[in-house]
Amino acid sequence: MLSSKLLQKAVDLLHSDYPDITLEDINGQKQPSKKTPLKVTPEEGGIGANKVFNQVFEVSFNDDDPVKAQRVLQALQKVYQNYNKQQQKERLNQGMAFVNARLPEIKKEVSKAEKNLEQFRKKHKLLDPEIQSKILLESLAGIQQQLQTTRANLQDVNARYSNLEQQIASSSQQNALISSRLNKSNRYQALLSEIQKTELALAKERLRYTEDYPSVQKLKQQRQSQLSLLRKEVTEITTSSNGEPLLKGQMLGVEPKLVDELILVQTTVLGLTANEKNLAESEQRLRSELNTYPSLIAEYSRLLPKVETSRKTLEQLLQTQQFLGLKIAQEGYNWQVLAEPNLGTYMGNNRLLFLFGGAVISPILGILLALILEKFNDAIYSAGDLNKLTNLRVLGSVPKLPLRNVKKRRLGLPWNGQRRSNTSVIEATTKLPVHETLDMIYQNIQILKYPLPFKSLMFTSALPGEGKTTLVLGLVASATRMHRRVLVIDANLHNPSLHKILELSNDWGLSLLLVDETTTDFQDYIQPIHPSIDILTAGPEPEDTVKLLSSQRMKELIKLFEQSYDLVLIDAPPILGTVDARIVASFCNGIVMVERMGKVTKTELTQAIEILSKLNLIGIIANEVSDSQKVLAS
Repeated sequence: MLSSKLLQKAVDLLHSDYPDITLEDINGQKQPSKKTPLKVTPEEGGIGANKVFNQVFEVSFNDDDPVKAQRVLQALQKVYQNYNKQQQKERLNQGMAFVNARLPEIKKEVSKAEKNLEQFRKKHKLLDPEIQSKILLESLAGIQQQLQTTRANLQDVNARYSNLEQQIASSSQQNALISSRLNKSNRYQALLSEIQKTELALAKERLRYTEDYPSVQKLKQQRQSQLSLLRKEVTEITTSSNGEPLLKGQMLGVEPKLVDELILVQTTVLGLTANEKNLAESEQRLRSELNTYPSLIAEYSRLLPKVETSRKTLEQLLQTQQFLGLKIAQEGYNWQVLAEPNLGTYMGNNRLLFLFGGAVISPILGILLALILEKFNDAIYSAGDLNKLTNLRVLGSVPKLPLRNVKKRRLGLPWNGQRRSNTSVIEATTKLPVHETLDMIYQNIQILKYPLPFKSLMFTSALPGEGKTTLVLGLVASATRMHRRVLVIDANLHNPSLHKILELSNDWGLSLLLVDETTTDFQDYIQPIHPSIDILTAGPEPEDTVKLLSSQRMKELIKLFEQSYDLVLIDAPPILGTVDARIVASFCNGIVMVERMGKVTKTELTQAIEILSKLNLIGIIANEVSDSQKVLAS
């Protein structure tokens, strides 16, 4: 904005009204001893730690002539706006040129990758070799199982066939004659060959279809017909031409059932042999085919990612091309004029007039400034404002509660000696604040417990430093006087404070208990400060608080604490700035907001309430309310 190139353009615009004006008159190089007339100052917003850079610039120009100063500013305004439009147009053109130049290349890459993948699939007749190899492995395992079963059955049938031959041989001396006739019969041998072919076809069909399939049923019927013909042929061979058995006196010892059984076993052997041969061929074929798949899978794994990557790149480029105008317009400075250049006021050398005017105007300006600050002050100062802004139940208003040592009897905490106690424990108990407003807040929370009691309550705030830890300790004292056994958890793992207030050790605590998932006994991590009050400090700061707090272990611990105590109070970090409190809130029965009057603003409180709106936010507490604010709130 202060470059000589831009300022010279403003000078050129001013030449019509001020011919003698130069670049040095604007940037102050003509008289280096004097202050620079042109100033460009960035504005800042916010107060204290909440300051932010708003990217708003105040441009001012000092000159003895008010009209000249105004026209210089108007010329600069025109130059800056033209420059902004030019820069946006250049960025848009550069971006579109890059996308348009890259798109054809990516489209070619996508087309080439898809073509290579399609050629691979057509060549090998495969869509996905990895899936197909798994199918082949399953088929191979099934065939091996069938082959093993078939060979076992074949061994049994062969043994049975040998046994039948021995029985027939021992029962008749004419066995050799019958066997000779059967071997010489062409029709008998032809029928055996047909049965073998049928058995082979049936074995192949059974590999593909079930027993109920039509082709399988047809082959089974065909085999049955062939067996009937074979039996008939055997009967004809073993009888004479007049229909009587050969060697009638000697054939009585041969039982017809043995002959039929022998024929049946012989055909079964043929079928099993054919099935074994077919299964062995299928096994060899599958093994041979599987040997080619490692190279196919490697090639497929190279082609597929290239297609996916190129498609994704193309999609991203098309989206960039579509939304490029909007995205580029949002980048960089989009200069807008918030206030037009005004006519300045000439300041002469009349010191008395200046002093008199200053003395008269200063009080007025001070009053106006105070009124403006009050008008634009966004802070909340009363419980009534809290209720109007959030529509939440205000559980109570608490004055400032300084942490100070008080005597144990003032707390009214019942010491019964049931748990261990020592000097440090007693001193920690004396640091709990006591106030009647805390008792009222505790009772208000108890009233809200219908139909189920709040076993776990999380206390948080919009910003850090709003006094929620002190208030939690005060509510602990109130709950203990009501004979409740309470556990207080410091869940602010980044910036814990509970152990500092109570002067306890923080070498162990919640962070280590979350890491130690092997134990269900949490007593080793607890530090008791009273028979009815246990403290679980935050422990050493972990590297990843979100991972620990969002774990299943955290949810299980809160359930375990709810079963072991009457009330679990969780001191959580602020809502704005981190996500820790939002995570812990999802595990608790109820959430209570604590807001310090005069610190939190309406904007910050609204943002915090919106974050917790979908959770069980039961109410809000106004902290550090002054007496005047109480009167106004009432």
